[in-house]
Amino acid sequence: MKRISYARYGVYFILPYFIIFVVFQLFPILYTFFLTFFSWDGFNERVFVGLGNYRRLIGDKVFRIAIVNTFRIWGFAAIPQIGLALLLGSLFTYRKMKGAQFFQAVFYLPNLITATSIAILFALLLDWKGGAVNQLLLRAGILSEPTNWLRSAFWTSFFVSFIQWWQWFGYTTLLIMAGMKAIPDELYESARIDGAGSTTMFFKITLPLLKNTMTYVVITAIIGGMQIFDVPNVLTGGLGDPNRSILTMVMHLYNMSFRYSRYGYGATVAYGLFMLILVFSIVAFRNLQRRDS
Repeated sequence: MKRISYARYGVYFILPYFIIFVVFQLFPILYTFFLTFFSWDGFNERVFVGLGNYRRLIGDKVFRIAIVNTFRIWGFAAIPQIGLALLLGSLFTYRKMKGAQFFQAVFYLPNLITATSIAILFALLLDWKGGAVNQLLLRAGILSEPTNWLRSAFWTSFFVSFIQWWQWFGYTTLLIMAGMKAIPDELYESARIDGAGSTTMFFKITLPLLKNTMTYVVITAIIGGMQIFDVPNVLTGGLGDPNRSILTMVMHLYNMSFRYSRYGYGATVAYGLFMLILVFSIVAFRNLQRRDS
């Protein structure tokens, strides 16, 4: 009697995934790399320039400005975000607080809203003529005249970092809480018997045992933070003004590719961004592992 083989049916089920992966992920990645060796405006014939785009990227002052801006915005968002998440995670996990689940849901809510929608909301709030922020401060007597917040490099950078922090700290809090709840209670009970206080237990037990969670949080924060685009793009009209002080690496990539139709150089900026993310992710991963070991 002939045996029926069902192995091929498994291949049929996973085949759609591989087709989608090849068409919409692998091919664009390879084609983008291919474009880095050409000068192309999307209409005329591609002109081979070899490593010319990479040499241009190394000497691109605007790209260096974008790197500094991206790290500044990310730093002022990610560091408070992780710090507050550790504090709130400890309070919600180890303290019996009434309404803790309600606050967890409220803190996570901004993460469910698209970044573009949040940016439009803040653009309306910060409007210098009729925005709610100016109106409240004027009525409170804090300001004597309306302030054009989005024409100030300091305040625009501050609000972009604040939005990034506000949108993601709830998500980070839930991740850290999940890691804290996985730590056995017996360790804390033994530490209390030995006379350890809350601060000692946090630094000697909680933080070391959050190694995997913190590694994930930091690396995903780097990957996401280096790709900041929606909020500064909406708030500054895509130019990163004033004086390119809010121009991020992805905004520079977008402008080169779609505003100025320099697809070859835009592809090179994309691979420059990829290399920066890769390097800093590896450095962060190795440092976190070394610290805990």
